[in-house]
Amino acid sequence: MTAIEVNFDGLVGPTHNYGGLAQGNLAAAANEGKVSNPREAALQGLGKMRTLMRMGLTQGVLPPHERPHVASLRKMGFAGRDADVVATAMRASPVLLANVSSASAMWTANAATVSPSADTGDGRVHFTPASLSSHFHRAIETETTARVLSAVFADRAKFEIHPAVPFATFGDEGAANHCRLSSSHGERGIELFVYGRSAFAKSEGERFIARQAMEASHIVATQHQLWSGGGALLVKQSQRAIDAGAFHNDVIAVSNGNVLMFHAQAFEQRDTFVESLVRASEARGFQPVLLEAGADELSLDEAVKSYLFNSQIVTLPAGGMALILPSEAEEAPRAKAFVDRVLAANGPVREAHYLDLRQSMRNGGGPACLRLRVVLTGEELAALDGRALLDDARLAALEEIVRRRYRDRLAIADLADPALLDESRTALDEIGQVLGLGAVHDFQRV
Repeated sequence: MTAIEVNFDGLVGPTHNYGGLAQGNLAAAANEGKVSNPREAALQGLGKMRTLMRMGLTQGVLPPHERPHVASLRKMGFAGRDADVVATAMRASPVLLANVSSASAMWTANAATVSPSADTGDGRVHFTPASLSSHFHRAIETETTARVLSAVFADRAKFEIHPAVPFATFGDEGAANHCRLSSSHGERGIELFVYGRSAFAKSEGERFIARQAMEASHIVATQHQLWSGGGALLVKQSQRAIDAGAFHNDVIAVSNGNVLMFHAQAFEQRDTFVESLVRASEARGFQPVLLEAGADELSLDEAVKSYLFNSQIVTLPAGGMALILPSEAEEAPRAKAFVDRVLAANGPVREAHYLDLRQSMRNGGGPACLRLRVVLTGEELAALDGRALLDDARLAALEEIVRRRYRDRLAIADLADPALLDESRTALDEIGQVLGLGAVHDFQRV
């Protein structure tokens, strides 16, 4: 079956700030309280989308979420006009307002887990919105994410949108802990579900508690009808990697087609994992290409700081693959040396493109964090009817909205500014008109 992979990047929202909210995210902690530039952040993200479009790839975009999220504050008992709700929340708890103002929905790798129709039991594309229950500021994203996915992928004959994994202890972080390998995008593949803990295990003094529960991964694989024929593998991320700051697997491993690029210390029981992956791949009729960075050539700390593995690997229309990396990886000598070694090997990966995404990177989000990968056949792509898909005109329209509506400076104290709420909602209305998604935000549904 012929299919392509479409990257649906998250458009950075008008309240992009450095609240330092994410446990285990070293970059976010290091930049807590600094002044952000939402306009620059959004333009950098749109610039990445433009780069992939110029490479001949089909590119999608998902809208920012409404922030500050007044609906969440009202659930806590705050009342009055929306502006009063925000002001009262700031007086009561600045950290609460920071949580409901986070622009973290920009990292759409955490929006959902996606399984293509080639893998699933009923031949439809399956989506499970991530519960993100490990962090409050992310857990409030799930409902809007489900609405957005339902609006974009509206044809129920081709797309199934599941409810998020229930139960807060069954933490599910979406595609950031999910990899897929296959001979080509349209063929049946192997889906790797990477978890860090059992929901029922006791903490044993780890530096950082893993966010993804094995039980959640199992539920998603079951909902997506993957177990028949050995289409799913459960893999444990190493606690050593988590403690080094790899709070999601996509900080330490990335896949595309038959390629898996990873750090030698990314997974527990590395040898057993590789043997299982090779057997499963051979059963699907292909050999995996393993691009592994040994601990002697790149430490875990270097891998996390450079975000080498939080890159995208994309299949080029003319053949071969390209790496899309943050500029931090180019500036880290040993990370750059690994990329150069991969390119010199004359394997599937033939190009490397380094991009400036510093506004997102300061919050711990590189190229891979900013995109949700969706493999689609021609019929499935046509069923979107253009919704959330970019062309030059739509991209230019989004850039114009960002330049006109987004601030170029935002401090934490600015989150209480009533004008920011109005500015954000106006921008979201205009973005929604460009993307043709209808009323997906709470303020639009009153």
